[in-house]
Amino acid sequence: MIPRLMIQGCGSNVGKSMLVAGLARAYANRGLSVVPFKPQNMSNNAAVTDDGGEIGRAQALQALAARVPTSVHMNPVLLKPETERGAQVVVQGARLCHATGRDYTALKPRLLKAVCESFQRVSQGADLVLVEGAGSPAEINLRPGDIANMGFAEATETPVIVVGDIDRGGVIAQVVGTQAVLDPADAARIKGFIINKFRGDVSLFDDGYRMIGERTGWPGFGVVPWFADAGRLPAEDASDLRAPVHRGPVRIACLQLSRIANFDDLDPLRSEPGCTVEMIAPGQPVPGDAALVIIPGTKSTRGDLAYLRAQGWDIDLLAHRRRGGMILGVCGGYQMLGRTIDDPQGIEGPAGASNGLGLLDIETVMTPRKSLTKRTARHPASETALTGYEIHIGATTGPDRARPLFEVEGVPEGAVSADGGVFGTYLHGMFSADAFRAAFLHRLGVQAGAGDYAGGVDATLDTLAAHLETHLDLDTMLSLAREAR
Repeated sequence: MIPRLMIQGCGSNVGKSMLVAGLARAYANRGLSVVPFKPQNMSNNAAVTDDGGEIGRAQALQALAARVPTSVHMNPVLLKPETERGAQVVVQGARLCHATGRDYTALKPRLLKAVCESFQRVSQGADLVLVEGAGSPAEINLRPGDIANMGFAEATETPVIVVGDIDRGGVIAQVVGTQAVLDPADAARIKGFIINKFRGDVSLFDDGYRMIGERTGWPGFGVVPWFADAGRLPAEDASDLRAPVHRGPVRIACLQLSRIANFDDLDPLRSEPGCTVEMIAPGQPVPGDAALVIIPGTKSTRGDLAYLRAQGWDIDLLAHRRRGGMILGVCGGYQMLGRTIDDPQGIEGPAGASNGLGLLDIETVMTPRKSLTKRTARHPASETALTGYEIHIGATTGPDRARPLFEVEGVPEGAVSADGGVFGTYLHGMFSADAFRAAFLHRLGVQAGAGDYAGGVDATLDTLAAHLETHLDLDTMLSLAREAR
């Protein structure tokens, strides 16, 4: 088998995704053919792949770091929460079903087969496969039928390194406690540990680092200091967007919907020093001085429309428009801006129809077919070109579509209100295009200054790789991966 190594966490949000991205770039910079892999991911922040499916956005960033095309097989099981108790199950890039937690448990044996098949596919021709776990192996109540952590490691005989997050405190208990609760066979699959997100003088943790090694018998591969440029990389979780990267004079507000999806649209805007991009949390009003309010994508359009109204944001949006503020709706947010949203087949939830916000003269009908496509487009108002992607269900019609926001491969796309202050589109990723972003921000009175956004992301991945080369024993980790053959 191909050399392989799995990074698991002692908890969620310990930095696994970023570590795998940095390791992928570091080993790619050494001339290795590297492929990222995550057996199971739970996220509504998805990316359209080069082979026409969808995977978690984190795996798309890892593929970029490894300089390889994206594939549905890099994240064969993607869970996209639709309700508090259920999620859409995407297998090898395509929707399989909606499942509750109990339903999903029964699906796992079938899914493990798909996971192992995808792992074999991505391994072909690679020098190294870097695998990211999900959550924590210490959640031993989930071990039966597991496909995300130790179940996968066992099925593929993949060595594991666990990561503890010292920034949240209690890192010794995180690592030592993980070993204590694991079955001995699973504990034996762990070949070492990494301490992540250290702030300050790393030498102050020398005793703690030694104690973890003494208590577990695992070697340490290093202590990674806090990576200050993390905010320059696309955010994996909506909670990562709460703190603005810059505090510029022009305020852009984004509604934090309960099922917010594909919020990476915000990342290029957050890179602009002339803007303050902030998430509006539930119960908080839309700021009165916002120049632009964004209604983002969502995994449950009608459900999040009701959620929006429950926060009083519908009233705030009307007041925002009376003040002359602009509104942009993307994907599900675009659908909400219209007059009605009809789901006759109950595709996103209970069958029925909902009145929209009425800020665009359009109507949407939900249909079973899902659009998963990368697009090239043109913004007629500024004559700028861009690329993006569509990932949605539903067909939208109405008079305001006669004023499209974009032309996608020659076809009108999106809608603009008669007064030119409300915009809607199904196109994600538009702000990654530097010329379009500059033209759009110019309308808000912002002089774009971020420059080459995509180049900045790539440069940050190189910086992250150098950071890990400095603080981790990458040679020994690579030897461990090669021994797995």
